[in-house]
Amino acid sequence: MEAGALISYGVSLVSLFRDLATFIDQVAKGAKVGDIPMRGPSQYHIAFNIKTANALGLTVPPMLLARADEVIE
Repeated sequence: MEAGALISYGVSLVSLFRDLATFIDQVAKGAKVGDIPMRGPSQYHIAFNIKTANALGLTVPPMLLARADEVIE
């Protein structure tokens, strides 16, 4: 993002590793891997680079900035 990307949206690695730890804990306690239901990511991360938006002549709506996990200025 700091190198100039405008928007980043993806899985939150912190929550992904937390979910993985829960899965591993269940297996370590004897659960069969095939019996544990699959789940999608529990959280996503979105970041906006305002400097890049300004350079492109774009305005990121305040509503999106308020929902962002990270705003790079």
